[in-house]
Amino acid sequence: MITTSLSFMTTFELHTSVVDKIDFQKALGKRIKEIREKNNISQAELAALCNFEKSNMNRIESGKTCPSSYTLYKISSSLSITLSEITSVIK
Repeated sequence: MITTSLSFMTTFELHTSVVDKIDFQKALGKRIKEIREKNNISQAELAALCNFEKSNMNRIESGKTCPSSYTLYKISSSLSITLSEITSVIK
């Protein structure tokens, strides 16, 4: 009985972590898109500046993938902003 309870708790906690990660990815992608659009740069142009395929940039902006720290660095450098400007709205 205790094992079942612990298994349920672990599953619930893992599920909660997955939701938080997805929310984080979406917020991060939305922020990148907002900054890109504010600077009048197309998704294809930003992808080219970062040496990415446009489809990869689309996945990042739509929150379907969580970019690595180096990928975020390349994006922020290409937008001439600091990394903290991308992550500042994520709480």
